Amino acid sequence: MSNALITIFLGGGIGSVMRFGVQAVMNGRIPPLFFPWATLGVNVAGSFLIGLFYALSARFGFSDETRLFLTTGLCGGFTTFSTFSQESLTLLRQGHYAAFALYTLASVAAGIAAALAGGWVGKAHV
Repeated sequence: MSNALITIFLGGGIGSVMRFGVQAVMNGRIPPLFFPWATLGVNVAGSFLIGLFYALSARFGFSDETRLFLTTGLCGGFTTFSTFSQESLTLLRQGHYAAFALYTLASVAAGIAAALAGGWVGKAHV
């Protein structure tokens, strides 16, 4: 197995465990009821992190393996687009049309904004 695959595998496992922990904590504090706040939070945070990691990778010349670990692995395991898709369908099927529209728009807009912010922070000289 190539180093890239092992690196992605390890990052994905860590990201998935991180997602589980964050969602468990958020769902314990803010019950999802009619809006999946935990998934939205994870996706926005993951979007910020992937923007940050790509910027830091370019700025500091991370190795291919490090970049893959952080972006494809860690962020890929941490973010939850498949869960987002399923929860969106559930909101539609349950007739929560306003929550569906808000969730979908907020996920996409906040995700893009967070990725942009992460890239900006990664390029800033600290």
